[in-house]
Amino acid sequence: MRQLNKNINSEIHQRLSPLLWRGARGEALTLLTLLSFLAAHTSAQTVRVVTAEQQGQQVVVSYELQTDAPCEVTLHVSLDQGKTWSDALAQCSGSVGKNISSGQHSITWNVLAERTELWGDGIRFRVKANGKKSFEPEMVFVEGGTFMMGSNSGDADEKPVHEVTLSSFSIGKYEVTQAQWQAVMGDNPSYFKGCENCPVEMVSWNDIQGYIQKLNAQTGKQYRLPTEAEWEYAARGGNKSRNLTYSGSDPINPVSWYSGNSKDKTHPVGSKQSNELGIYDMSGNVWEWCNDLYDDYSADRETNPKGPTSGMYRLIRGGCWNYAASYCRSADRSRGMPGIKKFENGFRLVLSPSSP
Repeated sequence: MRQLNKNINSEIHQRLSPLLWRGARGEALTLLTLLSFLAAHTSAQTVRVVTAEQQGQQVVVSYELQTDAPCEVTLHVSLDQGKTWSDALAQCSGSVGKNISSGQHSITWNVLAERTELWGDGIRFRVKANGKKSFEPEMVFVEGGTFMMGSNSGDADEKPVHEVTLSSFSIGKYEVTQAQWQAVMGDNPSYFKGCENCPVEMVSWNDIQGYIQKLNAQTGKQYRLPTEAEWEYAARGGNKSRNLTYSGSDPINPVSWYSGNSKDKTHPVGSKQSNELGIYDMSGNVWEWCNDLYDDYSADRETNPKGPTSGMYRLIRGGCWNYAASYCRSADRSRGMPGIKKFENGFRLVLSPSSP
């Protein structure tokens, strides 16, 4: 079996020897018994060990996927020995579509629901895994708007509540994971190792600047830490906000890993419910570094605020796995020295719309 290096897609092709099928209207239908013959992979996804068999009026394609981030899997067919390929086959079920993770999988294709004939000995199948490069975070677009930042019922540093207007931006759907950090930096500083899809921690604000510099060099994009205002706006659900206490819920358990349910450790990102924008873990799991320096709020209206220009501390937001629920509120604020490393602190990233 020889390998082909592709830029984005991971593929595997299968060759079939003819079997005779009868379609719904009695036409002869040639199908395939599979013999694996070509595999291709990328650094992000690998598809291999593909087999297939006919089961009644269906073809069941089994495959093995290796990926460090969930990706989208599609099934394609060729009638001319792989010279041209169909679009993604639609009448499929099983491990197909978005958010397919590593492991042994199968796809069932209902042939007669999609094609009236399938002739010849040049038929090939391809399983394709489409995903971002392993180190790129999945982003959620946040439409700009105006909101009231802070809380009158929280701690003193959450006051005064003040009006903030933000331009649109994109923010990480998840906290940056250990696998994503490892792919860029070549190491894993986390205390809670052995969970590649858990958030990276034991990273200081200063460490993150080095990570961002390398990530931007590899992607040609301009990732950065969110401003405190961007973080809170996204946590509250942006312009879809339902004014909930935590990010996506009033009771904390559905959306957060905190001291009451975490069993004293971090958990895989995205394993709780999302907020109104489809963003996960903005309450709990790990504290998240923001770009801003820490200071008291101003009562003035602000547009795209970036925080004070001087100070000792950087903002961290969202609470974490070993803190009480009150610290996981969307309005809660905390701070840390930029050089500190703790097994409670991680981060997520932001992209401005102008970034390539």
